[in-house]
Amino acid sequence: MFTTRPEIHGTFGAAASTHWLASQSAMRILELGGNAFDAAFTAGMVLQVVEPHMNGPGGDVPMIYHDATSGSTRVICGQAPLPAAATIQAYKDQGFDLVPGTGLLAAVVPGAFGAWMRMLRDMGSMKLADLMEVPIKYARKGYPITPAVCSTIAASEETFRKYWPGSEKVYLRENGVPQPGSLFRNKKLAKTWKRIVQEATAMSNDRADQIDHAIHVFYKGFVAEEIDKFCREKILPDVSGKPHKALLTGNDMAAWTPRYEAPVTYDYHGYTICKCGPWSQGPVLLQALALLRDIDIAAMDPNGADFVHTVAEAMKLAYADREVFYGDPDFVDVPLDRLLSDDYNAARRTLIGEKSSNEFRPGSIEGHGWNFDYSAACGRDMEIDAAVIGFGSRENDQPKDSPESPNHRSDTCHLDVVDRWGNMISVTPSGGWLQSSPVISSLGFCLGSRAQMAWLDEKSPSAVAPGRRPRTTLTPSFVLRDGEPYMAFGTPGGDQQDQWQLQMLLRHIHHGMNLQEAIDAPAFHIDHFASSFYPRQASPGQLVLEDRFGPDVFAELNRRGHRIIDGGDWSEGRLSAISVENGIIKAAANPRGMQGYAVGR
Repeated sequence: MFTTRPEIHGTFGAAASTHWLASQSAMRILELGGNAFDAAFTAGMVLQVVEPHMNGPGGDVPMIYHDATSGSTRVICGQAPLPAAATIQAYKDQGFDLVPGTGLLAAVVPGAFGAWMRMLRDMGSMKLADLMEVPIKYARKGYPITPAVCSTIAASEETFRKYWPGSEKVYLRENGVPQPGSLFRNKKLAKTWKRIVQEATAMSNDRADQIDHAIHVFYKGFVAEEIDKFCREKILPDVSGKPHKALLTGNDMAAWTPRYEAPVTYDYHGYTICKCGPWSQGPVLLQALALLRDIDIAAMDPNGADFVHTVAEAMKLAYADREVFYGDPDFVDVPLDRLLSDDYNAARRTLIGEKSSNEFRPGSIEGHGWNFDYSAACGRDMEIDAAVIGFGSRENDQPKDSPESPNHRSDTCHLDVVDRWGNMISVTPSGGWLQSSPVISSLGFCLGSRAQMAWLDEKSPSAVAPGRRPRTTLTPSFVLRDGEPYMAFGTPGGDQQDQWQLQMLLRHIHHGMNLQEAIDAPAFHIDHFASSFYPRQASPGQLVLEDRFGPDVFAELNRRGHRIIDGGDWSEGRLSAISVENGIIKAAANPRGMQGYAVGR
């Protein structure tokens, strides 16, 4: 089968991510004797520097990992909650019927920093100062900036100059937007990180104590103080075109800590697939597998119309359930056992017909769910006027959108790491996008905008409420085989993340594709359901295909009633993956966008 590059094989360790500098930085830590958790931490901090349009310290991060020492597979939830002042009425009093996709009202508690630090404290082995050396150096001395970052800054230039002066100071030069390939620095961020490390190391010689103090400095020390001051004093425009203050406070930050959870799992053809809970969209992948389990996927051409149609129709059903049932399980009872049960999915499977469905068809479970207004989502305008404040609030690849396009929007990062001891981790960092929230000039980073994923309807399981986690799209994946860690994988892409991961997994399991082959294979996604991002639109029956599927596949899918959009030849997904099989480590990364790389030996 065709591949753009070889699947990497080794026995020592490997890392795969959405940026070559992150992958190489992770590998450096493994070579220095660090474990997979040390390596993932450094790579994650590097990603915050080199992909600031994809993630940042003010964003969010879920993780799924296997700890070889304890033999456990666990989730760390770095999706922090809505502020205490975030009520439905608070937004409606300001004229909103949707949470804005940009600006300060969209901010939740920054979860990324705390989750990274807790993971490092509990599973890592190296000291904080050593692991932060390279990320601080890239922020202070610079890194070669990619075309994707430059085009995002260019799209936001007017907003920065008119309304967000902190962003202007960090991202615009005297002669304007930085040029691709030029050396770019974020000295403000470097200064913030250096101070955190210095304060942490001054408190104790003990590694764990230092990391605990770093968490304290961020959530209760000078970082929290600066964020609290910014949120109290600044009244800045957002996507509505009007100025608003943040609801976030320092007290919200001080009250939050990341936590461990058991993954949600589903057994599929000899593999156990592990996902984050229904505070994420992760269980949709498991629901899709439950729907497809008794369909002969192996008999289908993996690049043929039957495969595309069947998977697309299954995804429509799974994503409909996501909207109706998913939410923070601390606040709502999400019926996952029922959603993944054999009889529920046997009944739902009969809805997958010969023709494309343009209907919104969630399941019915007594005592659960809400009456989602699908027609309203279909009526919302899919395009966001570039003139409004904040650009690119949708974490989503657009058809025919290249990294050089001025319409490049927010997205996400992903990284996977495995070490020689058998530790393995899958991480999907996101949020804190430079184009969606103003930079806090004293800190060098901006807040997140994840609140836009919560609904202003108290009947929704993912409604706005103080302390509730908005249902995020971030969704790393982990696979066990015979109870042992087998594969970690994931992708950026907002609502598309579990769609692309599903296709990759099916082709790997049923068609024998290796990791690189499965990543390189032609991909697709549907926009049939309501987007998780402002303005929360839906496009019934819409199917976006890479044109490498060929004219015969396009024609057959059109005959079956799909509303097809040609997405270009290499437009779908940014997957990366690692696996371990019979002592051999394997790794692969996506060629699309010309940034993702896997390294290992």
